[in-house]
Amino acid sequence: MKAVLDLIQELATFEKEPDAVVVNVADLERDGFGETPLFHTFIAEVDSEIVGMALYYYRYSTWKGKTIHLEDLIVKEKMRGSGLGFALYAEIMKQGKKDNVRRVEWNVLDWNTPAIDFYIKSGARILDDWRVAQMDETGINEFLSKL
Repeated sequence: MKAVLDLIQELATFEKEPDAVVVNVADLERDGFGETPLFHTFIAEVDSEIVGMALYYYRYSTWKGKTIHLEDLIVKEKMRGSGLGFALYAEIMKQGKKDNVRRVEWNVLDWNTPAIDFYIKSGARILDDWRVAQMDETGINEFLSKL
């Protein structure tokens, strides 16, 4: 999980949020390998080095039923363009088919045009009319303090 955490940190830096990662190796080990894992991963390895990963988990849509949420697909910068990202993406889609999910979904930053172009070329739809809503830990505490 140390290599996975390194990839997560590399992605956070790429997404201009280098200080946003608070998860640690112990969190990943507990949450990914406990009695009821909260996530699953596909790993790309070259010459015994982990150079990419796709982390996903299952969700339930009130409209569609069981779905997969692709949380992150990361390939080390030095390996981008090698086909590993496509291979990881394909594994997620194969998993979705195997599990009979009705949708695989993920988020992409609006400025990440290479990723957007890749997803569109693969047949994915980019939904412009939906916005991501989040409440961080501080927001949760502030909200609850007003109840």
